[in-house]
Amino acid sequence: MWWKNMHLLLAAISGVLLALAFPRFDAWWLAPVALTPLTIALTREFVPWRRFLLGWVMGVVFWAITCNWIASVLEVHGGMGWWGGWGAFALFCVLKAIHYGVFSLLGGVLVRHWYGPPAMALLWAGLERTQEPLTLFGWLMLGNAGIDQPIAMRLAPYTGVYGISFVFALMGICVALLLLRRPRTYTAWVVFVLLPVFLPKLPEGLKPTATAVAVQPNFPVARDWTDELYMEQKRLLSALSLAAGEGKRPAMVLWPETPSPIFYERDPDLQGRAKEITSVLQAPMLLGSISRTATGQVLNTAQFVSRNGEAGDRYGKMFLVPFGEYVPELFSWVNQVSGAVGAYTPGKRLTTFTVDGRGIGAFICYESAVPHHVREFARAGAEVFVNLSNDGYFFETAAREQHLSLVRMRAAENRRWVLRVTNNGITTSVDPAGAVRQSFPGFQAMAGTLGFGWRADQTPYTRHGDWFAWIGLVLTGACLVVTQWPNYIDEKARAAQRLR
Repeated sequence: MWWKNMHLLLAAISGVLLALAFPRFDAWWLAPVALTPLTIALTREFVPWRRFLLGWVMGVVFWAITCNWIASVLEVHGGMGWWGGWGAFALFCVLKAIHYGVFSLLGGVLVRHWYGPPAMALLWAGLERTQEPLTLFGWLMLGNAGIDQPIAMRLAPYTGVYGISFVFALMGICVALLLLRRPRTYTAWVVFVLLPVFLPKLPEGLKPTATAVAVQPNFPVARDWTDELYMEQKRLLSALSLAAGEGKRPAMVLWPETPSPIFYERDPDLQGRAKEITSVLQAPMLLGSISRTATGQVLNTAQFVSRNGEAGDRYGKMFLVPFGEYVPELFSWVNQVSGAVGAYTPGKRLTTFTVDGRGIGAFICYESAVPHHVREFARAGAEVFVNLSNDGYFFETAAREQHLSLVRMRAAENRRWVLRVTNNGITTSVDPAGAVRQSFPGFQAMAGTLGFGWRADQTPYTRHGDWFAWIGLVLTGACLVVTQWPNYIDEKARAAQRLR
C-alpha cells in the first residue's frame, strides 16, 4: 500500500505547486507544471473513489494555503473566535476541494487515451467556469497565475482566463506523460501550448487621456460607528477630494466601497458635500453607498452624482460576498462579517453611467472574481471600468494581491482601463493589457489622480463570453462517452449472451 500513500503525496505536491503560483508567493512558472504530480498519480490509480480522493486532497491543500486569510476574517470580523473561524475555514476547504475531486475522477479516465491531454485540460477549464455558480465563490483560476506573462495573456481577450488555464493545464499533463514515456500520440498535444504565440500582442505603451480623482480614506473596519465618527469620515472624504482635484479638471471623482454605513439617499449632509465637490471640480462622482429598496431590502450600491450635484442612477451589487454580505444556508451557524445593516440583497439590474456621452461600468469588490458578469458592463457600452472595493477586512494578507490579480485579468479580457478605488489599498489604475500603471501606498488616508483612457471596441470575449469553457465541457463530455462506449457494447453483448 505504500504506493497508494505516494499517490496522495503527489496530489498534495500538486496542491502546493498550485498555491505557490499565486500571491504572495508569485512563483508563476510553477503553474504550467502544477498538475504534473497529480497526473502521474492518476495514471496509476484505477479505483474511482481513490481518483476522486487524489483531486480532493490537492484541492484541500491548495485552498488551505491560498485562502487561509478567510479564517482570520471570520475569527476577528465575524466574531467567531479562533475555533469558530478555523473550523468554518476547514469546512470551506473540504467543500471547495470537491471540484478538484471531480476533475480527478473524470480525468483519470481520460488520461488513458490518446486524446486524454486536451480533454483533461478542457475539463479543468470547464470546471473552473462552474465554480462560482456551484460553490458561490469563484476565486483564483489557474490562468490567473499568468497575469504577468505577456504571451500567455494574449489569450485573455479571446477565451477569457479559461483559455490560459487550459494552456497551463495541458502543459502540466503533457509533462507528466513525457516523464512516464508515453507514446508521441499522447504527448504531441503539448504543441498547443504555443497557440498564444500566434495571437496579437496586448496593447503596449498606452497613454492615459483622462484622469480621475480617487479617494482612499483608510477607514477602520473593526470599530463601532458613531455619529461623530461618521461625520469625521465625511469631512475627511470631502477634504481629500477637493484637495486632490484642485486645478486638475478630472473626468470624475471616485470614492470607494467603505466599511462605514453611508446612506447617500437618506443623508442631506452627504448630498450637500457631494454637490459641493462636483460643483467645485466640475466633475461627476461615483461613490459606494448603502441603499434600500421600496420593500426595505438592503443593497450595496455604486451611486452616481452628476456634475451639477444631482443624484443619478445607482447600481446594486449583483454578486455578493459569501459570509461578508450574506451567509449561505449551509453555513447558517457562521456569523456574517459585515453585520452593520444586516444581510444584503443582490441587485437585479446591471447599470452603466454616462459622462459626456461615454459609458462607465462600476463593479463592486468581489464582483471582480466573476468574469461573465464584468464583461456585461462592456457589452452594455462601458468604455472604462471602475472597481469600488474595500479590502480592509483582509488585514495585510495575500488576499489583497489575489484580489488585484482578478481585477487585472478583467481589464485584459475586455481591453478596458480599470480604475480600482479602495478603502485602504490596493488603489490602482490598470491598463487594457492588465498592467498596473499607478498604485497608491496602502493603509494611508490619501487621494490623488489616476490616469485612464476610454475604449469603445469590444473583444471576442466581451462579445461571446465563456464560449471556450462551455464548449470545452461539451467536448469533454463527448470524450467521456467515447471512452465508455466499448464497455457499454461489451456489457450489452454479455447481457444478450446470458439471455440465450
